[in-house]
Amino acid sequence: MHNLTEFLAKYKHWFLFIVLEILSLILLFRFNDYQGSVWFTTANYIGGSMYETSSKISTFFTLGRVNEELTQRNLLLERENKELYAKLYDQTKDTAYLKRGQYRFLTKYRMVLAKVVDNSVNKTDNFITINKGTSDGVHKDMGVACGNGVVGIVYLAGSHYSVLIPVLNSKSNISCSIQGHNYFGYLHWNGGSSDVAYLDDVPRHAKFKLGDRVVTSGYSSVFPAGVLVGKIKHVYNSEDGLSYRLAIKLSTDFGNLRDVCVINDASIKKKQEIMQAALDSIKPLEGQGSTQKAN
Repeated sequence: MHNLTEFLAKYKHWFLFIVLEILSLILLFRFNDYQGSVWFTTANYIGGSMYETSSKISTFFTLGRVNEELTQRNLLLERENKELYAKLYDQTKDTAYLKRGQYRFLTKYRMVLAKVVDNSVNKTDNFITINKGTSDGVHKDMGVACGNGVVGIVYLAGSHYSVLIPVLNSKSNISCSIQGHNYFGYLHWNGGSSDVAYLDDVPRHAKFKLGDRVVTSGYSSVFPAGVLVGKIKHVYNSEDGLSYRLAIKLSTDFGNLRDVCVINDASIKKKQEIMQAALDSIKPLEGQGSTQKAN
């Protein structure tokens, strides 16, 4: 206490000066319009700058959540757009198309949203890891897409993480078709540019043009029909000359992949079960044929 008293006594003139200075500034800005306006403008500018900086920092830390919400909205809007397109198509096409029921698969989707936690694009066999697994409803051989199109197929599924084989993998083999036509082929990637893959085995009699969209055919047990893959960029002849090989500009930007969705479609699972039942029913017949030959 004694030290505090000595300190105040020693610097009392300075404290008095500061108090008088503050008092004079208050009187100056309060009773003089010009000085008051200068103070008000300066204070507003400083306060506004501080609030703007605070807002930018807050926005930066919420970008992940906002991006996820926008991705989800984009997927829902794309789904609604395709549903409306399907209804319009139903109104303008013949009854044979109605019986095939293409595009109706969209109403059966259950999408599991996930984030990419590991990715590569510069290898021959690239893999993608996502932060969802079996506990979230993700299982092996499910198709994966993003807001722009096809991503790949679930290769391994753990409890909380899964590994995908993306389009950018030499083992990837996705059945695709040219939108609006029944011509189909198989999408492959053998390295090189991460935005171009090749659609092989397209029939020579197929009619198409550069810029036509390529979508999943729905013939596989992984993807339903109509999921966007990309656009035709160039046309080549196959090595044997019996079919076309199409260079496809991929719609998915694999180098900037963050948010994806795993497609859990009940109709695909039923298709897998039917195919497996058919294979199982053929095995006894093959065994009988072998026995008869042996006899």
